[in-house]
Amino acid sequence: MGHLRELRNRLIKAILGLVVGAVIGWILFEPIWDFLKQPYTQIPPEHCLEGKCDLVVHGIFDGFFVRLKVSLMIGAVLSSPVWLFQLWAFVAPGLYNKERRYTYVFMAAAVPLFFLGAALAYVTMDKGLQIFIGLAPGDTTVLVGVQDYLGYAQAMLFIFGLTFELPLFVVMLNLVGVLSHERIRKSRRLLVFGVFVFAAVATPSQDPVTMLALALPTIVLFEFAELFAYLHDRRSARRGDDYAGLSDDEASPLNLEEIDAELEKGGRAGGRTG
Repeated sequence: MGHLRELRNRLIKAILGLVVGAVIGWILFEPIWDFLKQPYTQIPPEHCLEGKCDLVVHGIFDGFFVRLKVSLMIGAVLSSPVWLFQLWAFVAPGLYNKERRYTYVFMAAAVPLFFLGAALAYVTMDKGLQIFIGLAPGDTTVLVGVQDYLGYAQAMLFIFGLTFELPLFVVMLNLVGVLSHERIRKSRRLLVFGVFVFAAVATPSQDPVTMLALALPTIVLFEFAELFAYLHDRRSARRGDDYAGLSDDEASPLNLEEIDAELEKGGRAGGRTG
């Protein structure tokens, strides 16, 4: 029950941070929306109504829901330090000091990688739009709903941002000893193939330009992750492992006398406190 109460308190604080960020996003909606719709304004003008590329509101409530979605998206970004800290504060008590250092590295690198992926998605969105809207017959006018465009923009930003986090998970798995460089090296061809398949399926437009824009930088990041794993494993091999000579069925070399002494000392201290 103590863990559940702690989780509840952390969730409440994270949600309050999200609400505050969403309020700020609602207030700053106009400049944010002007920034988000810029890729759409760069499509071929011959397919726009009277040469002006504007988005269309189909329903009565579309304007409200678009403003709400954009506000929540901006709120999640602005409040990321709050909910990331709450997540860290909930998990940290159960980690060793070494694992905590790795978590600091993960949190420090995760946010810049996400924004790097989102920035790449933003500069390539107009390419996918131009390809597919440009396939429309020359005597037709393309009317894109504001909800459809916002869904496309959100999918692009989040898919690119989250995909750029995958090499970081490889690094973390290597740091904790789950994934070795040798295993990464043997799986390189399968990894490259999997990245291209994922990029072809995950991108909303699924055009070749957007697929390559997602796949090629991700592969480069995986190469950096493999290089890090190589250097880390090489350093670990030079330092040596206290348990390297043990078989899976052999007991670890624990100093039981020291452990008993620590337990006895803790018992005496507890008795005095009682």
